[in-house]
Amino acid sequence: MQDLLFEGFGLLRHEPSEMRVLVRHGDLDIADTTRAMLVWEPRRIVPAFAVPLADLRAELAPSTGQGMPTPDGVLYPGIPFAAHSADGEVADVVAGETRLAGAGFRLDDADLAEYVVLDFQAFDEWYGEDELLVSHPRDPYHRVDARRSSRTVRLELDGTVVAESSRPVFVFETGLPIRFYLPREDVRAELTPTDRRSTCAYKGHASYFSVPGQTNVAWTYAEPADGVSQVAGLIAFFDDRLDVFIDGKHREHPRTRATEALRQEFAAD
Repeated sequence: MQDLLFEGFGLLRHEPSEMRVLVRHGDLDIADTTRAMLVWEPRRIVPAFAVPLADLRAELAPSTGQGMPTPDGVLYPGIPFAAHSADGEVADVVAGETRLAGAGFRLDDADLAEYVVLDFQAFDEWYGEDELLVSHPRDPYHRVDARRSSRTVRLELDGTVVAESSRPVFVFETGLPIRFYLPREDVRAELTPTDRRSTCAYKGHASYFSVPGQTNVAWTYAEPADGVSQVAGLIAFFDDRLDVFIDGKHREHPRTRATEALRQEFAAD
């Protein structure tokens, strides 16, 4: 299935959305539409919103910003919007006295000729209907399931037990290996908070920890998004950087396109 899903990964893809999408910057409404398009540029993992020009409450102007080279390989969420992998024209978004350099992109595609793709990170707030969206638009083909389990999960680093629990929450997420969220009291290694933060469109805002021998190897969601409330306050680990045993059986380190992209993102920090 992963191979089938990735067959079109190198293509420009788009899909209409009937969700009301509202874009705000400061006290300005930049766009308000029920005719948005979800757009995936070639090799990008996550989609962006394109809004009809007719529903844009700002002007587009020739770009004053600087683009950036588009790296090879998977364009993980940490790759800036300015690294475009499709043909098109970069534009500034101008609303009143506010000018956001390079925040718009007019794709050279007949189906999207009357749309502009907007940089999610360039604007202060995005709403889907009346709910705040974070990180990026949600992919309709992406699913996250959190399930409590009585299986015993043990994590080791160089033979030393880092954590062990028989009351984990397993998180099954499209394109990613299973993640194991454990109660903090079942973590044996010393957790040292770090400055790293990340935001997931499906799970919310995460903060990170190091353990002796591994930096930023664990994370937690203090206030997770709706649908994954079971993981609140629990600790998860990058199991591709540790050895994981489930009911005593060693689990092979996961290797997927998504985990490779995550490795690139962490290497860029």
